[in-house]
Amino acid sequence: MRLDELATPCYVIDEDRLQENLEILGSVQKRTGAKILLAQKAFSCFYEYPLIAKYLAGTAASGLFEARLGQERMGKENHVFSPAYRPQDMSILNEICDHIIFNSPTQLERFGDLCTKASVGMRINPQCSTQEEHAIYDPCAPGSRLGATREVFAKAWNEPYMRKLSGIHFHTLCEQNSDALAVTLDAVEEQFSEYLSSPQITWLNFGGGHHITRKDYDVSLLEEKIVHMQEKYQVQVYLEPGEAIALNAGYFVTTVLDIVENGGIRTLILDGSAACHMPDVLEMPYRPPLRGSGEAGALAYSYRLSANTCLAGDIIGDYSFEREIQIGDRLVFEDMAIYSMVKNNTFNGIPLPDIAVMRDNDCKVIRSFGYEDFEGRLA
Repeated sequence: MRLDELATPCYVIDEDRLQENLEILGSVQKRTGAKILLAQKAFSCFYEYPLIAKYLAGTAASGLFEARLGQERMGKENHVFSPAYRPQDMSILNEICDHIIFNSPTQLERFGDLCTKASVGMRINPQCSTQEEHAIYDPCAPGSRLGATREVFAKAWNEPYMRKLSGIHFHTLCEQNSDALAVTLDAVEEQFSEYLSSPQITWLNFGGGHHITRKDYDVSLLEEKIVHMQEKYQVQVYLEPGEAIALNAGYFVTTVLDIVENGGIRTLILDGSAACHMPDVLEMPYRPPLRGSGEAGALAYSYRLSANTCLAGDIIGDYSFEREIQIGDRLVFEDMAIYSMVKNNTFNGIPLPDIAVMRDNDCKVIRSFGYEDFEGRLA
């Protein structure tokens, strides 16, 4: 099938673009010796895990279910971080994870002895904000619950339970270039170099938020910083990007169901929803790229794009087109592989979109959802 032949709504993963991203990431690994992990919180389409496994070192999880998915569907290195773990999950995580990363000394003290197989790490907070646009995603904001500050880490360092520690993790970036990483690493070294220099620390995880596969990304600076940290502190560096792996490697195909007008605004009602199918549009918020469109007013015909939910604020954004849009037309949103399938929901009983893959412009549906999937989430 082609895009215009798919039933809608439908997510489409562009395997050609996905492989291009993986080749870039794989080359960074080869040149530096760093290990790059798939952060599943951004992209968990396990159909593609065999392809991803050819290039990357493994997976990074945010809890038990993602950790199971990584272990069962990819089976390579499997790392997990959570702000707090449930006691009943720890024995399973110890069996299926290579690295378990704690958010605080309290969590390490409570659960460290249960980590008999996994390497133990702790997340630090260098209190170095580099975010300018996405405050909701700033782990270094004042009062952040994510990671131990220098003061907290230093106070705990000589406690017996800290002897379990073999790695340090930080995650401060969101959709950023390597210059932001360089600023962060300066802060990390200033505050934590004495601990990184300890022989018990054997790995350092740079976390995610690295937009490595973006066209303007400074890969050479990233590689310089990886090599610097590995050589100076004799540690294995890990990165766990999510977006970079599937950046610009997916689409969301929708159909115009109706056109309504109120107050001079013409609104296209789609079978795709921001609230249900691409929640980051409302959470960040941002205006998703739409194929063949421009900013409102830039082209001849302007419309507001919305959904067939009852949420008045389920607005995707304002766009313009060179031609007048008709009921039944297809609209294709771009860069929709990331933070879409992993965050979608069935609010209002809206069906979950199909999932398809595309290679050389040919599409096939790999998963369809129905009423049973909606009912199965309820009781």
